[in-house]
Amino acid sequence: MPERDVYKHGVPSWIDLSTTDLEGAKAFYGALFGWEADDVPTDQGRPYTMFRKNVRSVAGGGPMPPDMVEHGVPSMWNSYVNVDSVDDTLAEVESAGGSVMVPAMDVMSEGRMAFIVDPGGAAIGLWEPRNHKGAQLVNEHGTLTWNELMTDDLETAKAFYAAAFGWAAQTDQMPDGTYYTTFKVGDDMAAGMMAKTPEMGPMPNYWGIYFAVDDCEAAVAKAAELGGTVVAPPFDTPIGKMAVLADPQGATFALVSWSVPTE
Repeated sequence: MPERDVYKHGVPSWIDLSTTDLEGAKAFYGALFGWEADDVPTDQGRPYTMFRKNVRSVAGGGPMPPDMVEHGVPSMWNSYVNVDSVDDTLAEVESAGGSVMVPAMDVMSEGRMAFIVDPGGAAIGLWEPRNHKGAQLVNEHGTLTWNELMTDDLETAKAFYAAAFGWAAQTDQMPDGTYYTTFKVGDDMAAGMMAKTPEMGPMPNYWGIYFAVDDCEAAVAKAAELGGTVVAPPFDTPIGKMAVLADPQGATFALVSWSVPTE
């Protein structure tokens, strides 16, 4: 179902954008996906933007911290995994060889969060929900549909995420001869993983996100009109047509028009 009000432990539940131009990002994603931006007051002195579609929250956003801007860090999308306890999960992360990037902290009455880095250097957030449960709409046009790790060490990542989140890894050979790993929580698919290829160049390991779109080629053309960059033009896969884009501020994301059912 596209509407979600609860997530299991270990399932990615939220994404947010850290950007060098929040107003520009609001305009871009609003025009591309039909999002409405709602600036919510926080106890940190600056609002947190909630992006909504059909009144339901689909993503968040905020300005990139000045020190990150000074160091030339590009705008980026962040993924968060739903956990029953941030503090308990951090203990599992450290014992499994990961590190804590942002220590556990309460976000008013909305939840508790932290950021971790896996042994390969990929960062991902943890979210312990209270009032804010996560994305309320997924798997339909203009909403989050998949989270994917790109890494150069598949086996280490499998072991780490099994220990940290309880993920079971299932690796299958694709029709083109490559292999794809699906992480599962019970019988449910939680996330995916691919090996980086030489064609990708010297990019760091990272967690990427996919938005579902009704028509991948039309969405790519629209993004380009709005000032986005086409990193990888639409291409066919066994599960649908995909593309990789960057928004005008440089944050990368992927699009997919599914040819298989999603839940």
